[in-house]
Amino acid sequence: MKVRLNKFLSECGIASRRKSEEFIIDGRISVNGKRITDLAYTIDEENDVVALDGEKIKQQKKVYFLLNKPKGYITTTNDERGRKKVTDLINTNHKIFPVGRLDYDTTGVLLLTNDGDFSNFLTHPKNHIPREYEVVLNEKLTIEDKEKLLKGVILDGRKSKFEEIYPMFKGYYDKLKVKTVEGRNHFVKRMFGILGYRVEKLNRSSFGVFKVKDIPVGSYQKLSYNEVQECYKTYAR
Repeated sequence: MKVRLNKFLSECGIASRRKSEEFIIDGRISVNGKRITDLAYTIDEENDVVALDGEKIKQQKKVYFLLNKPKGYITTTNDERGRKKVTDLINTNHKIFPVGRLDYDTTGVLLLTNDGDFSNFLTHPKNHIPREYEVVLNEKLTIEDKEKLLKGVILDGRKSKFEEIYPMFKGYYDKLKVKTVEGRNHFVKRMFGILGYRVEKLNRSSFGVFKVKDIPVGSYQKLSYNEVQECYKTYAR
């Protein structure tokens, strides 16, 4: 069966489809010994031999993990500085990667998988998949600033906003819950930073249908096929 090369790479768990395209453009992918840089290139997944940096790629069974990320771990699969990685916390023989990113000091919901299509579905802006965060600020958020963040402020040259903002405890406007469909790097911290606030603690309490309220910090659970399909059904457009 013929499939596009970038789709094959993502389905093999190499990376998300967009990241796989970077590998192709950079000339790191070969098919039957020939380097391929054409993003539209298709392969016969039954017969063609595909390699990344000269190493043959094998198709893998899809796996999905829900981690309650602790502080002090980075959300990349490689680090030249030798820092602790979130993949170190998952006991699996599969080559997995995190879905999106959480900062080094941010905790909470993080999904890891070898399914590039699922990762792309969750992170693609068009799907508007909600993320909810628990935020501790250095000072109380004023009503005026709350309204600004809900109506929209300019970030990266475009209007950006939170969908909801409310206190975690009645009257405590330095301890908040915010909901957003944005997945840009450091989005929550940067949004508050525009108005002069500093985020002192940040915990992602949910990502789409996934929550970690029953999973201890630093622990994880394996997701079932049905749980993954529920996410697709909930947010498919």
